[in-house]
Formats: sequence, structure tokens, C-alpha cells
Amino acid sequence: MMTKVNLADVKAHLSELVQRVEAGETADFETRQTGRRDRPDPKAKEQMKALTASMSQSAEPVDSDAFIRTLRDNARY
Repeated sequence: MMTKVNLADVKAHLSELVQRVEAGETADFETRQTGRRDRPDPKAKEQMKALTASMSQSAEPVDSDAFIRTLRDNARY
């Protein structure tokens, strides 16, 4: 369940919100000046670690200009 919380409410009810987040609820924080601030999903960090661990690294350095040029040229045709 996603909860939308104003920053003033976060300050007033912090301990209750912490308990709810620890129980697995996600929160969406909003401020008057900046608007919405999402709380990152804790599972996403673990998924990203697993993904990057499964990637193989190139034995040779990659020239970024040539790599991007190849991607761009292949996408055109």
C-alpha cells in the first residue's frame, strides 16, 4: 500500500511512519516547494546488485565514443 505523506505530517508522526515502513508499506513524501519525493524501493537495490554482479566486464577498455557511435549507427538502419 502506498501512502502519500506531507512533510509536515512526517515531522509530526515520524515514529508511526517508521513502524509502517518497517512493516513493508511504501511511502510517497511531498513538500510544498518541491512536490513529490519517492522513497526508493528496498528490493530495487538488491535487484540492481544481482544484475550488475551477473554482468561480465570487458577485458579491454571500451572507447565510449566508438561505442555510442556504433549504437547510434545501428539504430538508424
